[in-house]
Amino acid sequence: MAEKGKRKAKPQAKPPVKAPRAKEKSVLPFTSKNYILFAIGLFVIVIGYVTLGYGSITLAPILLVLGYCVIIPVAIIINGGKERTPEARRGA
Repeated sequence: MAEKGKRKAKPQAKPPVKAPRAKEKSVLPFTSKNYILFAIGLFVIVIGYVTLGYGSITLAPILLVLGYCVIIPVAIIINGGKERTPEARRGA
């Protein structure tokens, strides 16, 4: 008869070992077009604050909203004219 206090130990499965990936060449997502638009956005924002300092209550808010809400986001979102790789098109 089997002993009541002892249990058979189940062998534990080891997690699969992932093979190390080959070093991929890092590519910056921004191009010179992105940086130029970003600089234009910063320039518009600075001009907006300068005009705000001189007391403009119409031009300053327009420039600040244009810089913060239009030009800077466009500079981040725009592709810069590069062709997308097939992997990027598939979403990988």
